[in-house]
Amino acid sequence: MRRTISIIFVGCIMMAYALPALAWGQKGHRIIAQIAYDHLDKKAKKQVNRILGEGGMIYWVNWPDEIKSDTIFPNSHDWHYQNFEDGVSVGGNLFRALDSLENVLRVNVQGTKDKEYTLRFLIHLKGDEYCPMHMARKSDRGGNKVKMKWFGTETNLHAVWDERLVDSQGYSYTEYAEMLEKRFGRKDRLQALMAEDEEVLVTRTKELTEQIYTYQESWDGNTYHYIYAMKGHMESQLYIAGIRLAMLLNSIFK
Repeated sequence: MRRTISIIFVGCIMMAYALPALAWGQKGHRIIAQIAYDHLDKKAKKQVNRILGEGGMIYWVNWPDEIKSDTIFPNSHDWHYQNFEDGVSVGGNLFRALDSLENVLRVNVQGTKDKEYTLRFLIHLKGDEYCPMHMARKSDRGGNKVKMKWFGTETNLHAVWDERLVDSQGYSYTEYAEMLEKRFGRKDRLQALMAEDEEVLVTRTKELTEQIYTYQESWDGNTYHYIYAMKGHMESQLYIAGIRLAMLLNSIFK
């Protein structure tokens, strides 16, 4: 099992915070949150709105990245990623953090602020779990050291998967969520995704990461070619993240 250790989260949730690694960018995380929100059942949506406010799931989803200059959560920068080398986890605490956040929400937490912060982190990190460059190689810092040009502008592989691919389509987050729902949300495909084992989906994300690295080695440097090759993978990961987040919240707040 990929998750074998839980950490005690409640006691440390009010401590100082270090710089996080970004994933998907603001728009990508809002797309995931919108898809998830649209798939919450009535009871879960009521509880999420009670904790975060009406529509707060979308509003607060980027908060774990936005508070990078604050001093209230130490060491949580490595909650956002899980590095791998040769198929072995070699850094990051994404899986452990997700387990702990889930466990906190499943118990009667003392203090509504604890539950609010926990939920903010959970909706964000569940999206990070399906960002390929957040399950990438420690040796290149999740693609941050892999330099590339995007329409002539210097950038890196991590930044491309954070924001550039999503932004290249020119949709608002609501437009993108609606488009992905129409593309991937057919009943039989949705049921298959919901029935899929979490371990399998995580493994596929890791496999996609390796495909991205392999493509990088032969890429001709043409940005349009990169978008054509990778856009479909990116959109699939966004939709999977949204649905699996909704499933998790429906399970927690049943």
